[in-house]
Amino acid sequence: MPNVKLHLEDNKFHEQEVPTNSNLVVLAGIKQLPHLKYGCGMGKCTRCASKILKGGEALNEPNWKERKMLGDKLDQGIRLTCQLTISEDIELTQEKSVVKIGIQYSKSVNDI
Repeated sequence: MPNVKLHLEDNKFHEQEVPTNSNLVVLAGIKQLPHLKYGCGMGKCTRCASKILKGGEALNEPNWKERKMLGDKLDQGIRLTCQLTISEDIELTQEKSVVKIGIQYSKSVNDI
């Protein structure tokens, strides 16, 4: 089972194993992954935007929703966790100081 390490504010983190091929937002929604921020679960609101610190090479390629909503932020390692399937260990952060998206619902990062 893959290990997920989520960096939190104030140098804290949450770490746990998740079932292979899990979607982190689905796990958060059923209270099996605490601390993960999320909103719509469909790639529209970007509340689940995270910077991938380690393990990004094992993730699926960005889909059209991520490309539309994140644009060049993808090149900085920012991904939408609602669009990811986790099959290998991953380390990520949603810390405001690292993930500076500031997207409002249904607007892409390129519109701001």
